[in-house]
Amino acid sequence: MAQTLETLARRSTSMRGIRSVVHTMKTLSVINSAPYEQAAKAIEIYHASVLEGFHAFLTHFGPLDLPSATGTPQILIVFGSDHGLCGNYNEALAAHVAEQTETDTVLCVGAQMADALADCGIAAKQTFFPAASVDGIGRLSNLLTRKLEAIRADAPPPHDISVSLAYVARDSAQGQRPVTTSLLPIDKELMAGLAEKPWVSRSLPAFAMPADDLFRALVRSHLFATVFRAIAEALLTENAARLALMQQAERSVDDRIEALGSEMRAVGQDEITTELLDVIIGFEALKKRKPAQDPEGHDVE
Repeated sequence: MAQTLETLARRSTSMRGIRSVVHTMKTLSVINSAPYEQAAKAIEIYHASVLEGFHAFLTHFGPLDLPSATGTPQILIVFGSDHGLCGNYNEALAAHVAEQTETDTVLCVGAQMADALADCGIAAKQTFFPAASVDGIGRLSNLLTRKLEAIRADAPPPHDISVSLAYVARDSAQGQRPVTTSLLPIDKELMAGLAEKPWVSRSLPAFAMPADDLFRALVRSHLFATVFRAIAEALLTENAARLALMQQAERSVDDRIEALGSEMRAVGQDEITTELLDVIIGFEALKKRKPAQDPEGHDVE
C-alpha cells in the first residue's frame, strides 16, 4: 500500500523519538556500569584483607577441621533483575538454575527472577528487592548475610548449612554466562593454602578476642564480601546486556530512519513528477484545442 508523504513524515518523527529513548537508555547503562565496577574492585580489596585475617588466625591457631557439605541443608541464592530491557537475562539464569542439583531452599533477588524460576518449576522461599545503586548493594548484602545466619541458627545441630550463589557473570568469550559458586562451607583448599602460607613478619599475630568470636567475625566478613561481589558482578553484567541490546536497537532504528528518509524522498519526487506531468498535459491540451468558428469563418470567443 502506497504511503503518503504526511504519513511517512509522522512515522519518521516517531522513530526519531524512539531513537532518543534508546540513546538515553544506552547512556544510562554506560553511566551505571562505572560505579558498579568500582564497587566490585573495592570489595575485592576488602575481601583480600579478610583473607589476610584468616591467614593470621590460622598462623596463630593452626589448621581448622572444617565441616563437610554432605547432609547439610542446601541453600541457593539467585540474583536476577527487575529493571528490564536486558533481553532474556532472567530466563537464561533460571534455565541454568533448573539444571543444577536439587536445592532445599531458594532465595531469590528480583520479582521477575522469581517468575522466571516459577516457569521452570522452582518456587522461591523468599524474594528480595534487587539493589538499585551502589549503596543498595551493601544493604542487600547485609540483609542476605543476616538471613543466612538465621537459617543456620534454625538448622539442626551442628547448625551447618551449604550455600551457593547463582548469578550472571562476565565472560571474555561469550560476553556473559550464568554461573553458580559455592559460598558455604568455606573452601577447604582456600583455608589449607592460607594455613600453609608463611607469615612474613618478625612478630606473630596476637588477638584480644576469643578465638570462636574472632572466627565467626571473619566468616561473616567473608560472607558479606562474597555476596557483595556477586551482586556487583550481576549488576555489571545486567547493564552490559542492556547496553548491547540498546546498541542493537539503535542500529535497527537508524536503519529504519534511513529507509523512511529514502521512501520520503521517493514519494516526494513522485508527487513532484505527477504535478509536473499534470501541468504539461494540460498545457499540451490547450495548445492542441482548435477555436470554434461561426458560419462566416470568424473565430468564436
